[in-house]
Amino acid sequence: MSEDFKNILLIKPSSLGDVVQALPALSALHRRFPAAKISWLIRPEFAALVENHPHLTETVLFDRRFLGKAWFHPRALFCLLSLIRRLRRSQFDLVIDLQGLCRTACLGWLSGCKKRFGMADAREFAPIFYTHKIEQDEDCVHVVDYYLKIVWSAGASETEVQFLLPVNSNAADSVNKLLESHGIKPDNYVVFVPGSAHKSKCWPACNFASLAEKMAAKFRLSIILVGTGPERLITEEIVSASNVKVTDFTGLTTLPELVALFKGARVVVSNDTGPGHIAAALGTPLVMIFGPSNPIRLFPYGRAKTLVAVDPFGRGLKLQSSDPAHAIDAITVDEVYRKVCEQIG
Repeated sequence: MSEDFKNILLIKPSSLGDVVQALPALSALHRRFPAAKISWLIRPEFAALVENHPHLTETVLFDRRFLGKAWFHPRALFCLLSLIRRLRRSQFDLVIDLQGLCRTACLGWLSGCKKRFGMADAREFAPIFYTHKIEQDEDCVHVVDYYLKIVWSAGASETEVQFLLPVNSNAADSVNKLLESHGIKPDNYVVFVPGSAHKSKCWPACNFASLAEKMAAKFRLSIILVGTGPERLITEEIVSASNVKVTDFTGLTTLPELVALFKGARVVVSNDTGPGHIAAALGTPLVMIFGPSNPIRLFPYGRAKTLVAVDPFGRGLKLQSSDPAHAIDAITVDEVYRKVCEQIG
């Protein structure tokens, strides 16, 4: 497709890890259409990750939880109609829906755009709203490759896979002050990401505690835990179970501050969850632990050596495994520790 698009809407509201995985698609669109206005429809809680991105013109906030009340809440209905009016007034000439749900595909259709690209196997009958349905094949099993195939089908560049996160100097200053207030040297710490929205993705807290002890003994590193407020139970369990000092930053960092924290880390050890994918995008030394989620679809792109999982590339193409052998608690502390040593070394 050789059309020169001038006004593009990228739809990827959530989740955090998926937003990170969509960054190469954004950059590919910008390289191919450098003069185009590119807007990103995103949920408010994730917008800070892409605000001031050099390849993005604006964010369009999509408060799914609130707008979902439109059928009984007058103000929510008003806000939903306002969003639709904004999309129509924007006169997009290309819509790329990387979410693949009925609500996002429908918003693309309601925008009035005549060219709407999406996944051929999207859920909730979303493909009926697309003008161009892109198939996933053996060459784009990984979600990053699939997103890129969709934007390439619209004419974007194929030259480079680029993960670019905006730099926020204020966030870096805040992180340095936070580290200083806890007596942590800015070049001598490791970050653990022990939580997840899905329990099946959470490596046991006692394992993180044991790993902290091994790493503190060998590398003399400060151990930092991060997470959201609801994950405090997990981080508190790690702090109480560990025989070394573990500093809990749960709920203390914004998304830009999390980016700054990861940039300075000697290594990040994470479950398969959004913050871990931020560390992967930054190129920070990383160990990512997978349970039943199929690593072949979601592992840190181009960084297979950061992965710890049982049979990571022999599970076929299913999104989830029900085999008990693939449960996350089947991953031992020694396996993760060996991978940490490789990454630090």
